[in-house]
Amino acid sequence: MELFFILLLLLVVTRTFGELAERLGQPALVGELVAGIVLGALAARYTNALPQIAGLDENVVFDSITDLGMFFIMLFAGVELQPRRLIQYSRGAFAVATCGMVLPMALGVGLGWAFLPASEAFFAQCLFLGTALAITAVPATVRILVDLGRLQSQSGQIIVSAAVFDDILSLILLAWLTAFLNGDPTTPQKMAQIGFSVIAFFAITIAAGIWLFPMAGRFMLRFKQQRELEFSALLAAALAFAVLAELLQLHFIVGAFMAGLFFGRKTIDEPSYDDVRSKTSAMTFGFLAPIFFASVGAHLDFEAVIAVPAFVVCLLVVAFLGKFVGAGAAARGVGLSNYQAAAVGAGMSARGAVELVIADIALEAGLFELPGASPVVEHMFSAIVIMAVLTTLVTPLLLKRIYAHIPP
Repeated sequence: MELFFILLLLLVVTRTFGELAERLGQPALVGELVAGIVLGALAARYTNALPQIAGLDENVVFDSITDLGMFFIMLFAGVELQPRRLIQYSRGAFAVATCGMVLPMALGVGLGWAFLPASEAFFAQCLFLGTALAITAVPATVRILVDLGRLQSQSGQIIVSAAVFDDILSLILLAWLTAFLNGDPTTPQKMAQIGFSVIAFFAITIAAGIWLFPMAGRFMLRFKQQRELEFSALLAAALAFAVLAELLQLHFIVGAFMAGLFFGRKTIDEPSYDDVRSKTSAMTFGFLAPIFFASVGAHLDFEAVIAVPAFVVCLLVVAFLGKFVGAGAAARGVGLSNYQAAAVGAGMSARGAVELVIADIALEAGLFELPGASPVVEHMFSAIVIMAVLTTLVTPLLLKRIYAHIPP
């Protein structure tokens, strides 16, 4: 009963705010994030009236639904993209991903060096800031491009491809950060093990996508419940790839993306492909994506703005500047025009839920609870949440203005 009420409230409010955003000429994602922010603020102010929303952080079932939202967003992104075009832009995308991580991480470590007090956890805290700023939230980026109708554009393809590479590199960074915070040695053997997991995952999924997917598509033509079975088969493949990713210590969204990537018009006939794509889109953007982005907005807490405003402002500036300059300069270097490169730099700036995961890991490791900690350390978790939500909120606004100068 409680879960149904939460989903009902979030779905009605997010669709309402999404419609208002569209009428104001903004992407629906902006309205969904604002809906989450409003509900979170009301729940914090009137806890007794909205206890279900106030307790979302501790609701395990709701967390699983938001994970499912990320899963479907990445599955749809894979369905929309094509392996041929992904390979075509892979070199440029990898350069964008690398430069879009190195510069923000360096700026994050520098920001920690400037603001954080000397302590036994000083290096770990600086490393945490650098890692948090290096991440790009792939689901948020995909949703923004879909809202703007630019997912299939050259810059859109590079943004998503780079964001996927970014996600892989981020997983390696996250594994290193987790080991560092837990006191585990980050030996060359451990890093080699992570590299082997990445290679093994892509080798298995690419082989399955090239050979097994077409065979399964031809086999399904024999079934009477073909239309329903095709959607179920796609979900089964995506779930299998997600489980494989988790077993190899990667993020499940990479598995969902790879399954969608190899599902194309050559896997099954074109009418069936269009039908499955339509069902995936309806499940994603009609239900799960609005819930997911509202949950991101609901995490916003302005406590750090009051306690350490200078640090929050610098964090936001560094967050946007690092991605915009790093990824944008790399995009310009691989041949994109100035506006296309600006779109890539802006598109890589969204953070979203991935930041919250990293912040939770640091919180559980006690990184913000050291005795005699400074106000910056005490409010660093809140500051990271503010950065994650605001970058996701501002990115579609920037992209809309930039894409106005680029022909469709």
